[in-house]
Amino acid sequence: MSNIVLERITKQFEDGFVLLEDFSLLIEDKKFTTLLGPSGCGKTTLLRLIAGFEKPTRGEIHIGDNVVYSAKSFVPPEKRNLGMVFQSYAVWPHMTVFENVAYPLKIKKIPKNEIRERVGKILDTVHLSQYAKRIPAQISGGQQQRVALARALVAEPKLLLLDEPLSNLDAKLRETMRFEIKAIQKNLDITAVYVTHDQTEAMAMSDRIVVLNKGVIQQAGSPYEIYRKPANRFVADFVGKVNFLRGAVKDGRIELTGLGQSLPYDGPHTGRVIVAIRPENINFSHQGGALEGTLTTVFYLGDVNDCRVDMNGEIIRVITDGFSYDQLSTPSKVYMDFKDVLVYEDDGNDEQTKIIT
Repeated sequence: MSNIVLERITKQFEDGFVLLEDFSLLIEDKKFTTLLGPSGCGKTTLLRLIAGFEKPTRGEIHIGDNVVYSAKSFVPPEKRNLGMVFQSYAVWPHMTVFENVAYPLKIKKIPKNEIRERVGKILDTVHLSQYAKRIPAQISGGQQQRVALARALVAEPKLLLLDEPLSNLDAKLRETMRFEIKAIQKNLDITAVYVTHDQTEAMAMSDRIVVLNKGVIQQAGSPYEIYRKPANRFVADFVGKVNFLRGAVKDGRIELTGLGQSLPYDGPHTGRVIVAIRPENINFSHQGGALEGTLTTVFYLGDVNDCRVDMNGEIIRVITDGFSYDQLSTPSKVYMDFKDVLVYEDDGNDEQTKIIT
């Protein structure tokens, strides 16, 4: 197949609202790419543009060597060699599992022997062979989502599009399905584009994450890059948990606003800054540390302790190893050191749009 290229796409709706403007994106062949962002950021619209369910107002879309949309041409969805899985299972209730999965092949008039072979193979892949004769009402929600996935894959598409396919499942099943979908994508060696607002799904499944806000790419990169090196405060806040502290750079330190405390700093920023610290990157010490405060609350969650520290009215979240629970008492004075600290320029705008692709 090759890459998917969206080139200078603009999408304006009938009411005049412009969601995407001069938008460009490269999606790499045989990679699992996730479009991640809050509701209304444009991720589902992008997926529908790639699928051909929506048309751009301007721009071009290439899938491999084919121009599937331009001012002069439009290739309909059924000719784009793709499979799509929706948030709703969209399985036909009156058909068996086998009949649901076989349907795309039947409408293509594939010979019956080949249909049986291909449906049998894909049902094995999604672990549904034993349910082939059941109707959807007789299987679970997770199994119905597997039916939808099998139906999208049975025609052997080169591109798989998934629009929040796990959001209707319970938490434990969602976790299982994340790894199953990723394994299937790798085994079949196809390109996958996945839409979600769930950052844990994006981190677990993706080769590359594209973080969107208000139709603009905030950052694109590997899960490691997105989490450890967020391009701006929006990305740091949307992907993972984070504490923000305002301050000002002075004489090799950041003086934290209203806290009467400071942190050492030798970075490039000057003037007003915002310090971002992830809760799991904070270590407690009773012997002294970079900052101090009062431990006010400890929530024991089994694997971790989810703590709150009061620093002169500023509440800091700290996540520590669950084994240390019996060593923590409230209220008590604590000192804090940091494994990693991020510093951003404070321009008064809480939603920066610095683009790093």
